[in-house]
Amino acid sequence: MIERTGFARASIYAAMKRGEFPKAIQLGPRAVAWSSDDIDIWIAARIEASRKAG
Repeated sequence: MIERTGFARASIYAAMKRGEFPKAIQLGPRAVAWSSDDIDIWIAARIEASRKAG
């Protein structure tokens, strides 16, 4: 997810905790993933918010 968002891992988890980033899906004891659809929606919302602010 770091590659798609440009955020560091710690920033992603902090944003998830604040409810500002899609929740991870637990794949195993030490493995998580994110729905690509959820991330696409999140990115689109960020782009839209940026356009409205500028």
